[in-house]
Amino acid sequence: MKVRQHLWFRQDMESAIEFYTSLIPGSAIGWVSNILTSDPNGPAGSAKFAGFTLGNRPYMGFEAGPLDRSEHNCTVTIECETQVEADCLQIALAEDGSEEPGNRVRDAWGVTWQFIVRQQDGGTHVPAESDTADLAETACSVA
Repeated sequence: MKVRQHLWFRQDMESAIEFYTSLIPGSAIGWVSNILTSDPNGPAGSAKFAGFTLGNRPYMGFEAGPLDRSEHNCTVTIECETQVEADCLQIALAEDGSEEPGNRVRDAWGVTWQFIVRQQDGGTHVPAESDTADLAETACSVA
C-alpha cells in the first residue's frame, strides 16, 4: 500500500511545484500531464495532474481547471533542523501569500505550510512567531 499527499490547485500548478521543489532539498518534479478530455472541471486540457516529491516524500498535484469551485484545503508540515531554516522557508513561501495564525503561511497558490524545528534531544516544537525575522531574511539571502 502507498499513501500519497495530494495538493489541489485552482491554477498555475506547474509554477507552484517548480517553486516548492526549488526550496526543499530532496525534491523533484516527476511528471506533469494534461487531462485530454472534457470533464466537469473544464474543457479538454484545462485540468492537469503531476507527480513530484518534496523532501523525499511522494506527492500528487491536481490543477482542477476553471470550473472547479471547491475549496480543497490542506497543510504541509515541514520539520526543519534549525529556526533559521524554518524562517527562510517561511519568508520564501509567504511572498505573494499571507502569514496565518500559529506560525503558518498560506502561499500564493493557497497551500498552507507549517514549520516545526527539531530539538537537539530529538523532539520537535512549533516555534513561536520568530523574533529573528530580520536576521533570517539576511541569512536566507546569503545562502
